[in-house]
Amino acid sequence: MKIWITRHGQTKYNKMKLMQGRTDEPLNETGIAQAKAARERIGDVHFDAVYASPLDRAIVTGAIIGGVSRDEVIIDERIIETDFGKYELHKYSGLGPRMSLYWALPEVFPAPPTVETVASMVQRSREFLQELEQKDYENVLVSCHGGIIRALTGYMMDRKNGICWRPKPHNCEIRVFESVDGKHRRIEE
Repeated sequence: MKIWITRHGQTKYNKMKLMQGRTDEPLNETGIAQAKAARERIGDVHFDAVYASPLDRAIVTGAIIGGVSRDEVIIDERIIETDFGKYELHKYSGLGPRMSLYWALPEVFPAPPTVETVASMVQRSREFLQELEQKDYENVLVSCHGGIIRALTGYMMDRKNGICWRPKPHNCEIRVFESVDGKHRRIEE
């Protein structure tokens, strides 16, 4: 099975450099264009299923890149964005030391109060992907968010700490992995 993981297209809050988290902001025109361009780049790939977080920006991105209607996108709460708690909709540059250090180096600094922990992201990502790997898909698209992608990628790269924090995923970047009999590898496409 090939698992294609993508981050949603741009929203106005991304453009404003705000911690967007679970605020349900739709794609802006740039975000829609990014999703269409991503679909064009992958050509005629057929997805057996398209999964998305329950947030509109991920659903619409998944539908466009996946070449399916919005109604065909399978919603899964486990791939929703990280809960940024009291830092939601704050500028990246104004987060303060605790959140800035955590978001830059979660391997070293713990999540501040009200912010979802790496352990929580890793657990829900693992549960989602292990369940997905039991399906009989050839190609599946997972449309989600910049924070949770780091845990999804960590699982697919068999990282001991469960995350692959860097490099930061860009809007509509697609990371392609292969899962065969519980073994994973990244496919450069």
